[in-house]
Amino acid sequence: MNNTLEEGSEPQPVYAALFGCILVLGLPLNAVSLWILIRHHSLKSPSAVYMVNLAISDLLLVISLPMRVYFYATGSWPSSNFACIFTVMLFRNNIRSSAFFITLICVDRLLAVVYPLKSRHLRTPANAWRAAALVWLFVSVINIAEGVMFFKFLNQSSNSSCFEITQFQSILGRVIQPMLVFSMLAVNIVCTALVSWTLQRHLNDSARVKNKVNVMLIFVMGLVMFTICFLPLYVGVFTTTKPSVITPLLCVASVNCCLDPLLYYFSLDAFWKKKDDVDLPGGR
Repeated sequence: MNNTLEEGSEPQPVYAALFGCILVLGLPLNAVSLWILIRHHSLKSPSAVYMVNLAISDLLLVISLPMRVYFYATGSWPSSNFACIFTVMLFRNNIRSSAFFITLICVDRLLAVVYPLKSRHLRTPANAWRAAALVWLFVSVINIAEGVMFFKFLNQSSNSSCFEITQFQSILGRVIQPMLVFSMLAVNIVCTALVSWTLQRHLNDSARVKNKVNVMLIFVMGLVMFTICFLPLYVGVFTTTKPSVITPLLCVASVNCCLDPLLYYFSLDAFWKKKDDVDLPGGR
């Protein structure tokens, strides 16, 4: 059984620089965002709960990047197969969980704008924490199952190096996960269309909605994240296993951790100010 991965890969300084830039931007942006969300906004709304979990997911991705930068800078992996799998799963955890939390934020905003009264009993912090727990449980089960398969593959392979193991993809990674992402993209598109229609056609009913531009920017940011970060990656995973194709798409996908703080800014009024009661665009 191999305990360490092969160290014969060529250095790829471009990827090292790109992931390094994402690390330098993503760490302070998400650390500060998480601190503001917890300290200033008190988790009194479902959206704030989802945003805290999204920020945690982004930070998990960020802490996986130093080893990825080292690998692409040197062409070698200095640790064990287990450390490689753990780092890879932290990275993949973000791509999966971010899509879920962005979708939950959009659904919550849809309910707040289109069905403000009917959805009050659903849109509670307690229910938001339950939904977040289900997301983490689902993602953890996928991570563990895929991690075990990757670990077995690496131990049996004599020419694979960490982060370049895309030649092995289970039906879970190649078919089921792309289908989930496509489904969540469809949900985001429907939510965007319904909220836009409500704000334009029912002006009297939606007059109480504060910062209508910010409301729509929340949905726009969600669609940007899916179409630029997630969708190309899963189309690539579905069609090929070549590292020369997948690695650039992974790099683009990881940019989502730098874009998510914009979602918090548009979602929470007076994001930088401490408030006892948070006013969310589209109602509480």
